[in-house]
Amino acid sequence: MKKRIGSYPRVRVGGGGRAVVSQAGSVLLIETLRKAGLHEAISAALAPWRKPRAVHDPGKILLDVALAVALGGDCLADVGMLRAEPAVFGAVASDPTVSRLIDTLASAGPRALAAIHAARAQVRERVWTLAGQAAPDAGGQVIVDIDGVLVLAHSEKQDAAATWKKTYGHHPLMAFVDHGAGGSGEPVAALLRPGNAGSNTAADHITTTQLALAQLPKTYRRGRQTLIRTDSGGGTHEFVGWLAKRGRWLSYSVGMTITDAVRQAVLRVPASAWTVAVEPDGAIRDGAWVAELDGDVLKGWPKGMRLIVRKERPHPGAQLRLTDADGLRLTCFATNTTGEKIEALELRHRRRARAEDRIRGARATGLRNLPLHDAAQNRIWLEIIQLALDLLAWMPMLALTGKARLWEPRRLRLRLFSAAAQLITTARRRHLRFADHWPWTDVIAGALARLDALPAPG
Repeated sequence: MKKRIGSYPRVRVGGGGRAVVSQAGSVLLIETLRKAGLHEAISAALAPWRKPRAVHDPGKILLDVALAVALGGDCLADVGMLRAEPAVFGAVASDPTVSRLIDTLASAGPRALAAIHAARAQVRERVWTLAGQAAPDAGGQVIVDIDGVLVLAHSEKQDAAATWKKTYGHHPLMAFVDHGAGGSGEPVAALLRPGNAGSNTAADHITTTQLALAQLPKTYRRGRQTLIRTDSGGGTHEFVGWLAKRGRWLSYSVGMTITDAVRQAVLRVPASAWTVAVEPDGAIRDGAWVAELDGDVLKGWPKGMRLIVRKERPHPGAQLRLTDADGLRLTCFATNTTGEKIEALELRHRRRARAEDRIRGARATGLRNLPLHDAAQNRIWLEIIQLALDLLAWMPMLALTGKARLWEPRRLRLRLFSAAAQLITTARRRHLRFADHWPWTDVIAGALARLDALPAPG
């Protein structure tokens, strides 16, 4: 008789289960917003839109939707997954109540957005204080990355239009605070734009930067300790001039387009002026060199701007462009940082690629599409996405250590949030008991212990 291998055990399925909580790992997010004081701040901010006899608080409704999005939802109706677990999430509003609140906030327009922004900024400062050395400003500098996102639309939604990639949808501009190599990042601005909005529109970059700066603690809203990084979409005279304006004094590292004048200047750089590029660990980056340009290519740009160019052997299969030279790919960026070696500045600018990781996380957290029709409604949806991403960034920053701090939203959901638990009531207190055999139960327990040790707000 042959022994069967590789088969799955057969189980019988039926209803009637009790005292079992699905998505029990989401208590990590609930404890995070509780310790951060986010529920109180949002409730206070949205108090003007609460009707006198309303059963559900508008702040709680908005946070419930944000929690659903953080757990993988992509529409308002996904709040039903929270409604099914009242022991963990409390009373959750019905779908019609949720929709009415979104319509109400959309009708309020800038007033509602400003109220949400103010609440998030207030809580963000507290979270960074709680995080201590794990906060993004622990080194005395805050780095804000700005990048555009293409969001496809499959129906005639307001402001949806053809994009530069020959798709159809919207082209929001987003900003993220970089947590560095040991962490992830958190959103600080999201500007909804039509699909045909330009990639290098200076006015949109300025507006996004203003929204981002307003989310930072007051210490970092001006001055050299705040660095603004963008790709070549931000390399315009208007935007760079705005960043360097007297009284604002922001640091910047902005990608620039390789023009013919820049290409000709690169060809005139002597071989002795090129310096090898470096990797994050300090090792030499094979086949890459950097140099600083001066002269006529800086005319018309703000005083103190430096233009740094990198030449590198293209990756196998990459197509050379007309602006490349001698078979090497050329890229350049502008910065006003002084006192550092150009290879260190080039490495700092190259780390802007971490913004692509943040965008990937945003796509997996409600930004895959904009589910509502009106632009005003989708602006509220962008705020919900940012609240969800805030929680997904703050929880690891406050509660996780080691490699777990680098987990992106999908991995957090798979390993932590999706864990089920048994609900036990003892001495009038509710307890969640996670399965010992779940591989990441110890991670959940350790994270909850760290959150519990934090002081309560107020």
